[in-house]
Amino acid sequence: MRKKLIAANWKMYKTPDETRAFFRDFFPLVVGHERDEIVVCPPYIDLAAALEAARGSNISIGAQNVHWKPEGAFTGEISANMLLSLGITHVIVGHSERRQYFGETDDTVNLRLKAALESGLIPICCVGEVLEEREAGLTDDVLRRQCVRAFHAISSKKAAKLVVAYEPVWAIGTGKTATPELAAEAHAVIRRAAAEIFGEPFASQLRILYGGSVKPENASALMAQEEIDGALVGGASLEAKSFAAIVKY
Repeated sequence: MRKKLIAANWKMYKTPDETRAFFRDFFPLVVGHERDEIVVCPPYIDLAAALEAARGSNISIGAQNVHWKPEGAFTGEISANMLLSLGITHVIVGHSERRQYFGETDDTVNLRLKAALESGLIPICCVGEVLEEREAGLTDDVLRRQCVRAFHAISSKKAAKLVVAYEPVWAIGTGKTATPELAAEAHAVIRRAAAEIFGEPFASQLRILYGGSVKPENASALMAQEEIDGALVGGASLEAKSFAAIVKY
């Protein structure tokens, strides 16, 4: 049985004070919730405040990106060792907004993924097709290509902590959501690709999250699908009551 993981991606929202206020409101709503893992991924500036606020709880804190080098002249980047020194446990890798706006490629996703896994961070590796690819019937090919390239030269042993997030790009921030059935079909494609790369036993245990306009209204229908092992939540994770409702789908 794969334990579901519900992750919040705050993107470029919230100050440290707003972060502390969120956790103050959020904790009472999810106290004692053990069914699922909960991860919150705020901007770098909020990581310390989030860690402090989450101390002693069952909520993990993740970052939104990581560089593949341990250190160096890479202005604006952050290393796995830096994140680990704070107490960060998870990191998002290859989010579609990084691909769309900041030049992320399948190859740089592979480098970041390797660095995260080598360091002991739990990576949430994002894959997903754009609308044109979906309409052209290329979804399966795109997902398979992204997985093959992202997982290149990584052993199943090294990949043990890997989490994948399926994010149809056309559903991120648009209010559109893949139907639970469409999402489950895409997850099955990703699982088959993982089986080819890492073997069937690994693929059967791999957690694949859905991300793309997840809301309290659609969370339970999505989570009811056997292939969906949790959610990567954007806008709906910014408000404590909304995110708690998704966690308790």
